[in-house]
Amino acid sequence: MMVGKRLKEIRMQKGLSQQKLGDMIGVTKVSICGYENGTRVPTIENLVKLADSLDTTIDYLLGREVTVMNEENKSYIGSISYEDVCFIMELRHYPNLYGKLLKDCKRSAGLINKKLISSKK
Repeated sequence: MMVGKRLKEIRMQKGLSQQKLGDMIGVTKVSICGYENGTRVPTIENLVKLADSLDTTIDYLLGREVTVMNEENKSYIGSISYEDVCFIMELRHYPNLYGKLLKDCKRSAGLINKKLISSKK
């Protein structure tokens, strides 16, 4: 089961014992052990707590990440919401704007944020 493999991997990377992780989300060490070896399935509530405690996403724990490639053929794992996709598709209707935004995403986001804040005053 993907959840168990990913859960154990992240827990170990973070240097947490099964007991410590169990304490963090309010379950026993036996439950964490069961999640990791696939003999138990976490409830939705505990899955949320696990993702939050391990600073990851439920999608990652479930194995639902998407591999994305950029122009340099460097891949990374990420997830994107439906709203994000809709926003990007809408921006693509304005090729000049879209191109400018992509040249320096961080700067573009900062300028848009600054403009939105100043227009509220």
